[in-house]
Amino acid sequence: MKYVCLGYIEEAALGSLSEAETQRMLEECFQYDDELRRGGHVVGGEALDSSRNAITLRMKNGQVDVMEGPYAETKEVLGGILLLEARDLNHAIALMSKHPGVKMGPFEIRPADEEINKLIAERDAVFSNKDN
Repeated sequence: MKYVCLGYIEEAALGSLSEAETQRMLEECFQYDDELRRGGHVVGGEALDSSRNAITLRMKNGQVDVMEGPYAETKEVLGGILLLEARDLNHAIALMSKHPGVKMGPFEIRPADEEINKLIAERDAVFSNKDN
């Protein structure tokens, strides 16, 4: 089963680390990610740029309103997304609880919606076939 792991960070805390501390933390995360890869658990993922570079879209009076910054005003912001393959939620929790990134902020773990993702994959296949 696929799980979406949303990693949150406190950007101010991350910014207060020395370059060496940041590199050490990243290397710990990369090494654990490699363990997850060796176990066949990594489906994909992306690190995100600073929330200072975020844009939020929302409807306002029937028009799209473009705002600078993240949707929520919080201390912790979304820092990255990891798509994880695990037997069940408890297995996903066990895998992610060992991730060094938890030191920088919480991880939210949610099951992927397999039914809707199947529909999306079917639509993607239609467009992939148009290119061939």
